[in-house]
Amino acid sequence: MIENASWGRRILALLVDWLLSTLVVIVIFGLDEYSKPGSFASVAVLLVFVVESGLLTWLGGGSAGKLLTGLCVVPADGHLRRLSPVKAIGRQVLVALVIPPLVFRPDGRGLHDLFAGTSTVTFATLRALSK
Repeated sequence: MIENASWGRRILALLVDWLLSTLVVIVIFGLDEYSKPGSFASVAVLLVFVVESGLLTWLGGGSAGKLLTGLCVVPADGHLRRLSPVKAIGRQVLVALVIPPLVFRPDGRGLHDLFAGTSTVTFATLRALSK
């Protein structure tokens, strides 16, 4: 059985991803537009988050926040292979909906992980799986 990463590190990774997504939106739209109530720029942060984390999870095994905090997303069966793009993006859409990650099994896998067949692990666990 795969040992899932702690909730603290996963939340830290989420915060890093959200901060990076916010900075990208501010660079594209400007701080004034981002600060306006009801601006599309504030919604764009969520879109950038889903695209960034989904694409990087598909291509690199984890979002920028996950990789920077020493975490990665692997198939829950322990066979190391790339996720399908549909599952990687779908997983992140479910994370963006907030509730799926909060409904989880005793092993720490949320509905988003169950959908994609994934587990979030530390780099140390990844090294152990690759042996």
